[in-house]
Amino acid sequence: MARENIYQSLEVFYEKIEQCPLKDRQFNFFELVYVISGIGHHIVNENRIAYSAGDLFLITPNDCHGFDLNGICEFMVIRFEENYIKEYQWKSIDHIECLLYYASHLSGSVLVNNEDKKMMNLLIQNLRQTAEHESVYNEDLTRHLVNAVIVIAARNIAVIKPENISSNADVRILQILDYIQENIRQPKLLKVETIANEFGLSPTYLGSYFRKQCNESIQQYISSYKIRLIEHRLRFSDKRVHEIADEFGFADESHINKFFKRHKGKSLKVYRLESA
Repeated sequence: MARENIYQSLEVFYEKIEQCPLKDRQFNFFELVYVISGIGHHIVNENRIAYSAGDLFLITPNDCHGFDLNGICEFMVIRFEENYIKEYQWKSIDHIECLLYYASHLSGSVLVNNEDKKMMNLLIQNLRQTAEHESVYNEDLTRHLVNAVIVIAARNIAVIKPENISSNADVRILQILDYIQENIRQPKLLKVETIANEFGLSPTYLGSYFRKQCNESIQQYISSYKIRLIEHRLRFSDKRVHEIADEFGFADESHINKFFKRHKGKSLKVYRLESA
């Protein structure tokens, strides 16, 4: 699979295209893609999601994605390195990169607030105008506009992230959550003893620490997070049940169906039919 690199800490550009020039590419940077006009499907990590004007997609490092366009579409694209958001002094969002990484598993547009959708549309118009017309202080203005876009994206992501996670959670718990998300398809790496060893903690302390920070046990979080990903597979991909079972480390279809039914009260097949 081809990999795309970024050569500046921030890149912003407008494009009007009929066919996506980059399909099935894996990036080593963050990318925000705002749909100015047109319809089609966004394919990210094998999930296929319909898009239309006003949608904002966030692709995180190591995601695999592309666009299947239905006619001519217009996009505003913002690419930035992880260091870009780490270096900026965000006043109230201490761990904004963790929020952005979380969006990797949301699949659809990150914009959920109607007022923010209107504000985002205006920001994108200004960003496009700034990008297309060279003028004094353009670089500074571009960064201010991009930062506003990132903050709006982050606060929409914060609304749909797991509710139990404290808004002022400390750095270590966010690192543990990142570890769980990264290894969610590898059950052996999700054992409490393995996670505790990874972070230099005792299993007992990890259990009590996680519950205090997230208001649920670590196993409850792992299960609910895995359920969300399985739901996305059922809704946005054509993968068969046995393929989904294999992807998430289940022994067979029976095993994954028991797991899913215990949490959702229905089989994967029924859930997929009802979500169609």
